[in-house]
Amino acid sequence: MTPPLGRRLAAEAVGTCLLVAVVVGSGIQATELSRDVGVRLLADSLATVFGLGVLIALFGPVSGAHFNPVVTLAAWFSGRRNADGLTARDVAAYLPAQIAGAVGGAVLADAMFAKPLVKWSTHDRSAAHLWLGEVVATAGLILLVFGLDRIGRSSLAPVAVASYIGAAYWFTSSTSFANPAVTIGRAFTDTFAGIAPASVAPFIAAQLAGAVLGLGAVIAAYGRPAPAAAPAADEVVVVVHHGEPEPASS
Repeated sequence: MTPPLGRRLAAEAVGTCLLVAVVVGSGIQATELSRDVGVRLLADSLATVFGLGVLIALFGPVSGAHFNPVVTLAAWFSGRRNADGLTARDVAAYLPAQIAGAVGGAVLADAMFAKPLVKWSTHDRSAAHLWLGEVVATAGLILLVFGLDRIGRSSLAPVAVASYIGAAYWFTSSTSFANPAVTIGRAFTDTFAGIAPASVAPFIAAQLAGAVLGLGAVIAAYGRPAPAAAPAADEVVVVVHHGEPEPASS
């Protein structure tokens, strides 16, 4: 059975908080240990891969381990014809939980390293090639998450999604934020993983565009999912949340 909404929100908030703490905290640690930007990025990406994989495995059975508004919106849009899909009420609750968790994760990471708890990032990321990187990173993430679901391989999500995000750190110009909540959270820390507040809105716009392209790629590759069949009047139906909720990422 689908867990109560309160438990799912707790899983999304805590999971997103820990994800951002991993991203920001590993960036701070890497900066203190090395002056080489490449080494810092390697450390940050490895920590994110391991942390994200664990968090998806841990919270996936509860909330789907979205940790990401574009994944939540895509899950609602793609499953809106099915009785067991996310409802608009679920979406309206998931998004603020994810954003609050992301902000909390940035504050937590700063606190662990004795940094100012809230200091707006000065790391400007305003450039067209970075926005293109976000489009590509997010489209690939959506294609992966929902492609795995369509071929019945959602159990691979902890490894597959974490591996993709780790790779996208390196093959995209933006280092693959691919997540509006994480993007907002990272504006609250003036450290290696931060993003200047002025750069946040264009990044989120690029991520939303990438989500649309990713869903289009899923339809192009796998076709449109068939709507759920209406049960007969004498059937007893147990409603579940997509069997195993769709997991997600960064």
